[in-house]
Amino acid sequence: MTDHYPDQMITMLEAIWGEGFLSPGGTAEVGRIVGEQDIRGLSVLDIGCGAGGIDIALVEGIGAGYVTGIDVEDAVLEHARALVAGRGLTGRIGLVKVAPGPLPFPPATFDVVFSKDSIVHIPDKRALMAEVYRVLKPGGRFLASDWLIGTEVPSPAMQAYIEAEGLDFGMATPAEYQAAMEAAGFVEVATRSRNEWYRREARDELSRLKGPLGRKAEDIVGRDFVDQNIGIWERMIPVLDTGEHCPTHLSGRKP
Repeated sequence: MTDHYPDQMITMLEAIWGEGFLSPGGTAEVGRIVGEQDIRGLSVLDIGCGAGGIDIALVEGIGAGYVTGIDVEDAVLEHARALVAGRGLTGRIGLVKVAPGPLPFPPATFDVVFSKDSIVHIPDKRALMAEVYRVLKPGGRFLASDWLIGTEVPSPAMQAYIEAEGLDFGMATPAEYQAAMEAAGFVEVATRSRNEWYRREARDELSRLKGPLGRKAEDIVGRDFVDQNIGIWERMIPVLDTGEHCPTHLSGRKP
């Protein structure tokens, strides 16, 4: 399996989104995903922990008791371990490499399952939601954000964006996510679009990529890589504007 987030990509995305983050919104967006749920002192599984910023935010900013972060890629996990160690949080954050497929944990292990913009890489949403449900304790919560698609069949513009990303996007519609969560047994299922927020954010990101941020990043990752990312953002903004690309918050409770 080829890593989607080698060191060069991690460096580029951190320059755009902040240290330890591979998707937009940083610590503030982690807080918005958790919302009004009180997770202080609770055990949290973070699916797709990435470069470490999410788990640090869950512990330092929100007060999670212990976070188990899982990912399938070595480069992001090495980066995350260094950040966690640098913050003195190895006693509250554990980072584990897992293979794609069933979650390697016993039933009813976690109080919360969290994910930020990572399960887009997992095509089978029903199998995923069944696994999330299985590892949650009764009364536990699934709290996540993901990159969804507003139509069942991608338009040519959407397909061009997905191909420009070069990622194995397993995008699903809000209805498909809701059906997968309900089929697993979740109640209080909710989806909330973040499209309007990210439309604004993406324009600012593109402006920075074309300006000082891009010039600074050029010295680290090279001009060609910066230009490649500018091209991705230029394809992404039109499908954000149509609503076809719709970042969304997801939540549900295991009875």
